[in-house]
Amino acid sequence: MQKNSPGKLISQLFRYGRIYLARQLEPFDLGKGQFWLLFTLYQKEGITQEDLSQSLTLDKSTIARSVTRLEKAGYIYRKLSERDQRAYQIFLTEKAKKIGPQIHSILLKWNEVLSTGMSKEEIAAAHRLLIKLADNAANYLDK
Repeated sequence: MQKNSPGKLISQLFRYGRIYLARQLEPFDLGKGQFWLLFTLYQKEGITQEDLSQSLTLDKSTIARSVTRLEKAGYIYRKLSERDQRAYQIFLTEKAKKIGPQIHSILLKWNEVLSTGMSKEEIAAAHRLLIKLADNAANYLDK
């Protein structure tokens, strides 16, 4: 395996990102997994656990544990869907809405850290390449 293979570098970035998030989320009593779930809800409140599972590419049991933890922490609440009586929609509480700008800034700061010293063109190129890498991985695993 190459010393700086794409897989190794992506894994390294992932680990660094988890360390950063853990440090930043400590004051909110949020874990790394809850961060992404909450961030998704800021973008599309009222989606179901099934939708969250698909959106975050995580299994249903992982989503269920994160939802339960966020609910116990007072960040979200569940409401029975009017369209599907078997599903619950997930909504943000006032507590979650209040910290929304801070949560958003945590992600923006990390993106700034990662793109330090890069031009707008380099950032755009990196973004396109990462999307291609993710698509290639997803397509391979879907076969």
